[in-house]
Amino acid sequence: MDISEPRARIVETADELYNAKGIQAVGMDELRAAAGVSLKKLYGEFPSKSSIVMAVLERRHDSWTEGLDAAVRQAETPRARLLAIFDYLAGWFCQDSFRGCGFINSFAELGAISPDVADYARKHKESFQRYVGKLSEEAGAPPFLAPQLAILAEGAQTTAAIAGTPDAAGQARQAAEVLINAALRSEA
Repeated sequence: MDISEPRARIVETADELYNAKGIQAVGMDELRAAAGVSLKKLYGEFPSKSSIVMAVLERRHDSWTEGLDAAVRQAETPRARLLAIFDYLAGWFCQDSFRGCGFINSFAELGAISPDVADYARKHKESFQRYVGKLSEEAGAPPFLAPQLAILAEGAQTTAAIAGTPDAAGQARQAAEVLINAALRSEA
């Protein structure tokens, strides 16, 4: 389905504002003004703020999935593909716009009052765990490795956001190397 230019602009603008300020702090009038659309157009594209939030989460999921997969595909070996997860995080953490994982942030902000946000955040995290599981399997690692690496990646995202430095990516990568080496030795 083709997305209209105003709709795409609204979602992009909402994503930027929600990332910078939080979802609840951004009102529809602020979003309308920043996106350069009329209130009528805004509500014509999205019947509610919650529908905008869900569109932003879909955009974030697609961006995360595409970016991560592109980084992983550049790695030449199954082991290197597992470590590429942490290299991707390192690049993301260095971006000026990095404020932590949008799914963790939206779940923390709205998960208790919005079942849709909570469900989407869970589905996003489950898809990441399946992705890491597939990479682990391709590397010949035992099943216990994938959740360990996923937890490292999730913890690195939160740590980097709170600490305000990208150091957590390198630290998590070092820990991942230890876990991968141990897991692959156990399978030998």
